[in-house]
Amino acid sequence: MTTSNPINILADNGSTKASATLQLRSIAQQLSERTQQKIHPVSLQHTDVIPADKLGGVKASLLKGFLRDQLKQEQKSFIILPLFFGNSRALTKFIPDVQAELEEEFGKFHLVITDTLYIPPHPILNSDTMLAEIIVDHIQQTAKSFSLPLNNIVLVDHGSPSPQITAVRNGVAEEAQAMLGHIVEQAVMERREGKQYDFNGELLEDWLIAKAKQGVTSGKTSAIVTLLFSLPGRHAGEGGDIVTICDSVMQRYPNFKIGISPLVGEHPLLLDILVDRLNA
Repeated sequence: MTTSNPINILADNGSTKASATLQLRSIAQQLSERTQQKIHPVSLQHTDVIPADKLGGVKASLLKGFLRDQLKQEQKSFIILPLFFGNSRALTKFIPDVQAELEEEFGKFHLVITDTLYIPPHPILNSDTMLAEIIVDHIQQTAKSFSLPLNNIVLVDHGSPSPQITAVRNGVAEEAQAMLGHIVEQAVMERREGKQYDFNGELLEDWLIAKAKQGVTSGKTSAIVTLLFSLPGRHAGEGGDIVTICDSVMQRYPNFKIGISPLVGEHPLLLDILVDRLNA
């Protein structure tokens, strides 16, 4: 049965951790209630290995399979809301490749990918600073929760071989710093080796160790690690790589205290961003 209304998809890259899919579903449900439109939580990859019993008995949806099922029902129009900070290859390559493959089987169909969570400042239009507002709020929340001063603040992302994605982190950090009135430094959880990837910046572990060593003389004996991650998974969230890195540094330097912020996906303002992207 066809419908004139497009199918709305909230898409993340996907994780092998059930917690990421469950959080994606929660955001999609809240967004559905907010917009009075059905929002389908779908991952691009990885989630097919998660057992259904860890997901409330319902297997996670992968984009290719989800689109194929909809196309079989003669749906021909889709809107993808990317839970991505910038235009990574997942959006510029993976999704177009999936569409091209399915069009060979089902014929042409309409698929629109909305703007990402971060939109660079525009010389004429009003700047969209909602993502930076989330980061600032999380910095302040973390400082209060852990009783930490607003110094040694670092914004950390996964690390990408794409300079365009690093530019997103740069932009968010600059906006957050201007709002907060305190320096917001940057680091990556991991990066590829080689000078050609130096644009990624410093590894989080190296950054933390340097600050811990400096703390002996500077008196700054703490740090706030602010996460530029949407969902929990192997890297961010409980038991993730970032927690492991921070715990390791604190064990090595017992007088150095580290507070880790919540995830972007846990902040209520994320829904405002997604509503804005859908309306646009």
